[in-house]
Amino acid sequence: MRLTIFWERMADHFGEGYAESFARDHVMSELGGRTVYQALDAGWEAKDVWRAVCAAVDVPADKR
Repeated sequence: MRLTIFWERMADHFGEGYAESFARDHVMSELGGRTVYQALDAGWEAKDVWRAVCAAVDVPADKR
């Protein structure tokens, strides 16, 4: 998954403004105690980060 697609999905689910805040501030156990930005900076694949977000916030199946 390309980062552009990842960010489009984040914005679609959370809204433009909140996607950024969530990615910056929400520490997730699914990402090993990291935020979205920290996981991406640490080299996690965007698809794996998206899967973790989906699991953490129960993204509907049609948006996964």
